[in-house]
Amino acid sequence: MCATCGCDDHQHSHHSHKTVVDVEQDILHQNNLLAERNRGYFEAKQIFAVNLVSSPGSGKTSLLVKTLTDLKDFLEFSVIEGDQQTTCDADRIHATGTKVTQINTGKGCHLDAHMVLHALQGMKPKDNSTLFIENVGNLVCPAMFDLGEKERVVIISVTEGDDKPLKYPDMFHSSTLCIINKIDLLPYVDFNVEKVKANALKVNHQLEIIELSCTSGEGMDKWYNWLKTKVHVSDLSYSY
Repeated sequence: MCATCGCDDHQHSHHSHKTVVDVEQDILHQNNLLAERNRGYFEAKQIFAVNLVSSPGSGKTSLLVKTLTDLKDFLEFSVIEGDQQTTCDADRIHATGTKVTQINTGKGCHLDAHMVLHALQGMKPKDNSTLFIENVGNLVCPAMFDLGEKERVVIISVTEGDDKPLKYPDMFHSSTLCIINKIDLLPYVDFNVEKVKANALKVNHQLEIIELSCTSGEGMDKWYNWLKTKVHVSDLSYSY
């Protein structure tokens, strides 16, 4: 069982199942109270907070590193990096010159609002800045935990199945943007872009979708333009 969200559904009795459900509801209630506190903090300081979610290996960190490198002269960034054990991803982000705080979740399979609140108290991001929260690689549990973010961006790569949105509907339903990454690999994999887009929109008809490749740079301008609109920067000239 996950240490914090009780994500084991193999309960052997009605009583134990009810206990897990009650505990889970209480955890989510407490989380949502803290998420609202985080949201108030972000709004007061005009911090644009983005929760990046995906399964492991979709290219979250690569997308982040490229974004931070290309836009660091135009936008003020900070990053909260969630990982179960290592600091590998945080080290890559730190190398871009961006302020990063590492949260090791241990056995926990997601970040929660309290962890983010604690990280914010230590890092104190600047007013009018952009905060990326890179969640633990997992398409199940992070869907349940609001962190107080303004936008939730789900990243899927073409090396995964095009049925991902149907298998993990909660994550796609709770996200505002879906990034389809690694499109430079499309000639080499059995992945139907139109099918995955249709599946994602079936789950969430308001979901925005951007196709890109961190490696070739194709489509990165669309992602940067999306960011620009959200942070209300009128003049964002960049090269990539």
